[in-house]
Amino acid sequence: MIDKELLEILACPACKKSVELKNEKIICLGCGRKYPIRDGIPIMLVEEAEE
Repeated sequence: MIDKELLEILACPACKKSVELKNEKIICLGCGRKYPIRDGIPIMLVEEAEE
């Protein structure tokens, strides 16, 4: 699971908006991209995101 403090400092690399954790993915509150979490590590790469 992702630490709350880490989640607070993460931002979407595409639009720079805040993100939230939902259904084991990190969801951008701005553009809606969904970033995967692999082995407890958020993969915050635009190429890896689902739109």
